[in-house]
Amino acid sequence: MNRTTLKADLSGEHIFTDKQLLLLLLPIVAEQLLNSFMGMADSMMVSNIGAEALSAVSLVDSINNLVVQAFSALATGGVIICSNYIGQKNYKNAKIAARQLIMVAAAISLGLMLLCLVFRMPLLHLIFGDVEEGVMTAAGIYFFYTLLSYPGVALTGAGAAIYRAQGNTRTPMWVAIISNVVNVGGNALLIWGFHLGVMGAAIATMFSRFFNAAVLLILLHNKDQMLSIRDYASFRPDRQKIHSILSMGIPNGIENSMFQFGKLAIQSTVSTLGTAAIAAQAMTNIFENVNGIGGVGVGIGLMTIVGQCLGAGRKDEAIYYTKKLFRWGQVVILLSCLGAYAIARPVAFLAGMDPDSGRLFVYMLGWITIVKPILWAPSFITAYGMRAAGDVRFSMIVSTCTMWLCRVTLSIFLCRFMGFGPMGVWIGMFSDWGIRGIIFSIRFVRRKWLEHKVV
Repeated sequence: MNRTTLKADLSGEHIFTDKQLLLLLLPIVAEQLLNSFMGMADSMMVSNIGAEALSAVSLVDSINNLVVQAFSALATGGVIICSNYIGQKNYKNAKIAARQLIMVAAAISLGLMLLCLVFRMPLLHLIFGDVEEGVMTAAGIYFFYTLLSYPGVALTGAGAAIYRAQGNTRTPMWVAIISNVVNVGGNALLIWGFHLGVMGAAIATMFSRFFNAAVLLILLHNKDQMLSIRDYASFRPDRQKIHSILSMGIPNGIENSMFQFGKLAIQSTVSTLGTAAIAAQAMTNIFENVNGIGGVGVGIGLMTIVGQCLGAGRKDEAIYYTKKLFRWGQVVILLSCLGAYAIARPVAFLAGMDPDSGRLFVYMLGWITIVKPILWAPSFITAYGMRAAGDVRFSMIVSTCTMWLCRVTLSIFLCRFMGFGPMGVWIGMFSDWGIRGIIFSIRFVRRKWLEHKVV
């Protein structure tokens, strides 16, 4: 393996050594953790403006996260296709697929941006119509500037996916580090220096996303790497490659979108519980993302590994590495949960949270710290490996059903009719993780997920 590219070595007992796995996974985990910590820093800065500002950012981000997850699913389709071609050593088709991924990401993101520009305020009123007037005004400002960054989000995901498919996880990590520093620095300057409030936070986010995308696309122009993307003006649609990417990406997109729609439904319920509950739930969501993002990083890396194994015709290796990274993911989740809980109270104090919101936030995070290390890995890590094998529809159906039955329906029932408050959201989520984990574990053991043909 050279400095930047992971290549399968078929001469040994296993395709990848532990050292190669760590070199692949650590930059992904570091990047994901950094992104989450930067999100936490953003929220701390915004929270000092006031509870209305924090609530507005939280509500709009529940919409923005829907878009981010959709583009992430598209990038996932690109990772699966490209890594399978690389496993076959079919670098020509891998490069063609990478070019198609960039083209599709650009086209879809521009269309979505224009659609959201037209229906910006009606959409906010439809979803969050009962919120306080000050929160809605701030939400409208924040949504306007962040939706302009959708092409940056999509192209960042596509560029990072192309690098990860070929085993180069360091480059996306370093670009993400720089762009996050730009984001936080921009927040500090625009929020505190120019006193622009939520507008300043949104402009800083928009600029950092376009910066990230631009740098990745420029770096992909380097002809010395395995998948070099050049001559963007010469791109032409390739129906077969686009179909392959979308056949992997759309089920993931539906799954992720349904998950985010569920979060919007839950957020609408939480928004009726008052500003204190909204703020507590917002901070809890941020920390829950932080304590799970390391496991997500392991799962993202697993898709590249399983994709290359199956492209090389090594189903036994795909099973072996899925089990191995499942164990690694459990350790990462446990450590990150403990670490996030350890800093919860200091962060609540530094963020200037209202005492009632702060206490509720720490209480909910405590339950997450207990339950998540047990249930999260079976619910998610195994599914990453199965998706890389093309088993995306099964994952979509199971995840969508458990999410709507448990995470949404049960959560709303507990919040609105049983008086659990925002804690009802997390009880519903725990139920979702548990049921989904059992189903995915059965699917993995029976090996039906290996019967698909990706390319």
